[in-house]
Amino acid sequence: MTGTIDYAAPGPLTTIGSHLEPALADLPGDPAGICRAVHDLVIQPADAAKLGLPEHRFASNQLRPADDIITALLAVDPAPLTVPRQPEQRVVGTCRHFALLSCALMRHRGIEARTRCGFGTYFQPGQGRDHWITEYRHDGRWVRIDTEILGSNLVKQPEDLAVGEFLTGGEAWTAHRAGTIDAATFGVHGTENFGSAEIRGNAIRDLAALQKIEMLPWDEWGRMAASYRYETGPDYDALIDTIAATCATGDPAALAALYASEDLPVPTDLVR
Repeated sequence: MTGTIDYAAPGPLTTIGSHLEPALADLPGDPAGICRAVHDLVIQPADAAKLGLPEHRFASNQLRPADDIITALLAVDPAPLTVPRQPEQRVVGTCRHFALLSCALMRHRGIEARTRCGFGTYFQPGQGRDHWITEYRHDGRWVRIDTEILGSNLVKQPEDLAVGEFLTGGEAWTAHRAGTIDAATFGVHGTENFGSAEIRGNAIRDLAALQKIEMLPWDEWGRMAASYRYETGPDYDALIDTIAATCATGDPAALAALYASEDLPVPTDLVR
């Protein structure tokens, strides 16, 4: 077990192959510049459907590795990633695709970066919507940036989110346990999937992301499926308490030890 996590180095899902180097020509060296480029590379499935994109284009929504996402993007338009795409030329993906590509390209530039899984509180007043963002290390702190909403007026500074605008799964769980948020208002937009189970799931995904294993928003492992059916009990909630507290500390050794325990590690067949 190591006492550090090198967030400046790629992980299994953020490695970018050398064959893609030509597409990275003139990639900005600053985090905000990288995220601004990524903002014009991804389109949400609902928006893609409105454009009438062919069905095969939606398969990219299921891709986990950044390498595969970039390959799918270049199959539509082979221009370098710094060239903004029109909406119909973008790769179809969720908020996780925005966050993962931003993280992967920052790591490619040697910038300490990581994705976070949780909830955005700025999409709908009174709700926490299932969401992913990217963090990067600057002047001794982790700056939270939401690539997907850059250029919007949803928040004052999407390139440096204020406290409370985004809650990680663990932060939302701690607030839920303290009674400062209503878990019934936290969940997945456009579905009936709201409640404490959604918060538990995102707390576990966020722990995995802190180990540089950035899963899809709907990936489940361990007892997650049972949790979503509300079939787990106080012992599982106590485990989520521990996850929330450990993620809040950011202690690398504690994170690694916790992630390796119980049924929390992501199965190897999902990391592809």
